[in-house]
Amino acid sequence: MNTFCLEVSGPFACFTRPEMKVERVSYDVITPSAARSVFEAILWKPEIRWTVTRIEVLKPVRWINLRRNEVGAVVSTRNVQQAMNAGSGKLALFIEDERQQRAGLFLRDVAYRLHAELALSPKARDPLVKYTEMFARRAARGQCVNQPYLGCREFAADFRLVTDPASEPAALAESRDLGWMLHDLDFANPADPQPRFFRAHMTNGVIDVPPFSGEGARS
Repeated sequence: MNTFCLEVSGPFACFTRPEMKVERVSYDVITPSAARSVFEAILWKPEIRWTVTRIEVLKPVRWINLRRNEVGAVVSTRNVQQAMNAGSGKLALFIEDERQQRAGLFLRDVAYRLHAELALSPKARDPLVKYTEMFARRAARGQCVNQPYLGCREFAADFRLVTDPASEPAALAESRDLGWMLHDLDFANPADPQPRFFRAHMTNGVIDVPPFSGEGARS
């Protein structure tokens, strides 16, 4: 079996709409790319690929407005390179000098069931069963490489492996058109990855994710 289901939840989430620029405004539900990152946080290897196929929304869509302090700068690569060459250097950022206050429209009290398929990359040498068993073992124990999060790293996600999705409670009894949603980034040109979008529809709490290059996707 190479298809897995995870139930993820958390008090807050933000799956940022790229068209909103500076201010953080979330999509109504988790995006396929954010769902993929949850699976990769539990198990990621260069030899495997995760493909999200289905998203089930378990709780009503609820919002919260927050204003947060963020750091508006990063350490420059030039300063990092100079420090590496010299063996020492000043790479600190002073928060008081770089602080920016930004408003955000986030989701609160979210829960989803995420379905994804695990496949081998063309360069893989080990059999698929090695990685499926590894993932099942890690997810069942609550182990992860990195803490899964819901859009932003500060919004940590709880997760559990769902071994029998058919026996789980039904998804949210709500249907709506979610509009154009970010599917994932196309890394055909690694130097300039391009976002791909798809028309998302939630039917009785279920979003069927089309293939990445399938009908309905657009750049």
